[in-house]
Amino acid sequence: MLEHKTISLAEQVFERLENDILTGKYQRGEILTELKLVTDLGVSRTPVREALHRLEQEHIIEITQKGILILGVTEQDLKDIFAIRLHIEGMASAFAAKNMTVEQLAELKETLELQEFYVGKQDPERIKTMDSKFHQLIYRYCGSAVLNDTLLPLHKKVQKYRRASVEDNSRAQQSAREHRSIFEAIEAKNAVLAEKYNTEHIANAADHILNK
Repeated sequence: MLEHKTISLAEQVFERLENDILTGKYQRGEILTELKLVTDLGVSRTPVREALHRLEQEHIIEITQKGILILGVTEQDLKDIFAIRLHIEGMASAFAAKNMTVEQLAELKETLELQEFYVGKQDPERIKTMDSKFHQLIYRYCGSAVLNDTLLPLHKKVQKYRRASVEDNSRAQQSAREHRSIFEAIEAKNAVLAEKYNTEHIANAADHILNK
């Protein structure tokens, strides 16, 4: 049963289902029923229907006569996501270099240091968590709601593949070094370098995931 928090129950259901689909619990091509989800989640039909409507809008599922068809993320989706991120994620880091406050930089630094710590411990689940948070903080604090709203869902959609990536310790170490370079450029308020390092980081991530 989902817990009642400050966010709505429908939002909790959405986040749970989105995570379950994007991490591979439900596989592409699988058919689910509304009743199964109501039973599994321990909630009423209304929040499930609201969540399913949002998931369909994001093209993660399709509502069919047979039931809820899991679409997930295809290889072509991955290619498109990385192509888009290559063009605009560096911009978010450039904006962050200009706009992040001292307090926001401290939060970004703490996240990076935790990522580096968990890389040393070879803890892929926590590496992935800190890796995700590092990017999300840049989106959140770059000063552009449009960039944040564009990049956040794209980043979420590759999480299953990122988990496999961080399980490769050499890639996890490289990624942490790349994050360190991005952070130092942002801290120095060097927008040009922040954009350059972030773009290179996305290119390396794409190469590792798409060509593995």
